[in-house]
Amino acid sequence: MTQAVHGKEEGNLTQDNPHYGRITSFSLRGSRLGDKYEKLMQERGSEFTLQVPAGFAHATIAPGARIDLQEVFGRNAPIVVEVGPGSGEQLMHGARMHPEWNFLAFEAWAPGVARCVHHAIQADVQNVRIAQLDAAQALPIVFGSPLAPAALQTAANDPEKAGEPQFAAEVWTFFPDPWRKKKHRKRRIVSPAFAQIVASILAPGGIWRLATDWANYAWQMRDVLAQSPWFDLQYLGKNPDAADEGLYVGGFAPRFAGRALTRFEERGIEAGRPVHDFVAVRNEVPILSQAVPEDPWLAAKAQGIEVLADRGGERAPSSRRGFLKAQAATAEHKADQSSQGTADGAAS
Repeated sequence: MTQAVHGKEEGNLTQDNPHYGRITSFSLRGSRLGDKYEKLMQERGSEFTLQVPAGFAHATIAPGARIDLQEVFGRNAPIVVEVGPGSGEQLMHGARMHPEWNFLAFEAWAPGVARCVHHAIQADVQNVRIAQLDAAQALPIVFGSPLAPAALQTAANDPEKAGEPQFAAEVWTFFPDPWRKKKHRKRRIVSPAFAQIVASILAPGGIWRLATDWANYAWQMRDVLAQSPWFDLQYLGKNPDAADEGLYVGGFAPRFAGRALTRFEERGIEAGRPVHDFVAVRNEVPILSQAVPEDPWLAAKAQGIEVLADRGGERAPSSRRGFLKAQAATAEHKADQSSQGTADGAAS
């Protein structure tokens, strides 16, 4: 068993652990399933979970693993990947709406996997599989993309023996952990490196759909996608946000009609946070032909360009209670300023 400490994978603390010191986008909360889910996973878990050889660290897959997704699902059909399905609300919504598609979710948290299995049974869907894996590490291996360690080694030694990769039709990343503090932004899953990983499992024309209710994360997502050499960000320059503090303008897509209203989105709406959607289309740039760009905000800073979004400081409230409290504080502050102005006028 391994555990994440301050965002780093900790297993056997030796140089033999390829994941030691790797920054992850998730933290390990309580992993106890409880009697209900323990029994559920024992009886039905294997029907809905992806069985893979374990890697060295928590929620990782063995680097040399090979997964036949057609065999996993028992059919050849378009695959939609969801990164971070939570309890599976969106996952089951998509599976019911499109029984002709296969849905593969990546969730590192064991209770989250169990809840997805529970909801898959309730929804009576057969086109869903959940992998208890860190998507950033596992996606290239599961799909056999050019970024998989085995593929990279084979391509270097004998390019003609490189296996055929499998592709997803779409990747969904809806409401990922925003890691609000500036010092934690490096743990946000949407990054230049992760954009390359997603691109590696999408064929040209494949779609990456994203959504967030955290404005700062929305600006970062947009800037990352705008600079990724493997994606064409739709609506760039269109649908601008007056509050935007990032590097580019617009890039915000209309709400995805296939996205269910989940509890995550409801919380954001209750707290007064607008939701930003994104649609990025995989272009034909070969995955290994370009280097991964530097973080757009760090690169801008190095060039002497100020990025307001990178300044840190105030954070949006995370709940309706916090939103109402912030509103009350703002109103009180304005009232105090008004009273002070009136008092100063009378004194003069």
